Amino acid sequence: MSGLGMLFDVVLLATLVWLAWRLLASADLFKAVVLFIAFGLLLALAWARLGAPDVALAEAAIGAGITGALLLVALRRLGPETLGMRRHAPTIGQRLSAKTLIGLAAFVVAFILVRALALLPASASGLAPRVAQEMVQSGVAHPVTAVLLNFRGFDTLLEVAVLALAVLGIWCLSEAPVFAPAEPDSPVLLGLARILLPLLVIAGGYLLWLGSQAPGGAFQAGALLAAAVVLGLLAGFVLPRRWSGLPLRLVLTMGFVVFLGIAAAPLLLGGLLLEYPRGWAKFFILTVETLLSGSIAAVLAVAVIGGRPPEVGADYPPTPEDTSSGGAA
Repeated sequence: MSGLGMLFDVVLLATLVWLAWRLLASADLFKAVVLFIAFGLLLALAWARLGAPDVALAEAAIGAGITGALLLVALRRLGPETLGMRRHAPTIGQRLSAKTLIGLAAFVVAFILVRALALLPASASGLAPRVAQEMVQSGVAHPVTAVLLNFRGFDTLLEVAVLALAVLGIWCLSEAPVFAPAEPDSPVLLGLARILLPLLVIAGGYLLWLGSQAPGGAFQAGALLAAAVVLGLLAGFVLPRRWSGLPLRLVLTMGFVVFLGIAAAPLLLGGLLLEYPRGWAKFFILTVETLLSGSIAAVLAVAVIGGRPPEVGADYPPTPEDTSSGGAA
């Protein structure tokens, strides 16, 4: 590593530590959320410097992008009186107690990490050689995709199930706010949306296609597609209300249902869970990834919107497409 690269890494590490401290110590909740988003973007850069582009893409799209949007939505729902302050100002005693506990916890974690590092062998290849030996049978050319959807596909299946349960929890809490189909107040937002929406869709499709042979895949593509949906709603584009019933539920669940079916089908034939038929692994992996990207996009968009959509027969302002379809009928 060159001296310039080492200097860059040191500055990046120091900036991450400083951002982490500032967002935790900030009394302004909005400022803390903005710092969290900046922290996530720089953390994605750190993962890229460590040679983990898949983790970097996931951190930038989900860790900083979607999670940052969720925090902003939660902050808005808390009310305007909480935008510039935390709910309760801690007393001096509480501050000292908190600092003592945080310092003690940091010392314990640091001690455990140092001990764990001391016990590690000087050089370890991990499971990379084993994965490289089995890549021919995986059906894809990228080792991360092979691990996530073949060798350790059960973990990914559980992650998708957790996302589906998260949507159920969100829908049980409240109903989603109504996005009026009127023109937005800012023409800049509408113009920006018209430029970015096609680019986000194209980038999402590209990451999905790239996932089988390079960093990318369903989660990164789904995050970009979810960002496109949320941006479109904020800009005033509204889907027909009839799509919020069965079609939306099918999109939300199709990835998990198909993935579960493909995973469990070998059990009926005397095989093992997620044991793809010989020669068909690539087809099944690409099918699962394609459907998962749509489901993940819908799940993340629903999470940002925050609530179940109104029923088709609910008393809400109709969209222009609803009106035109009703008049045609």
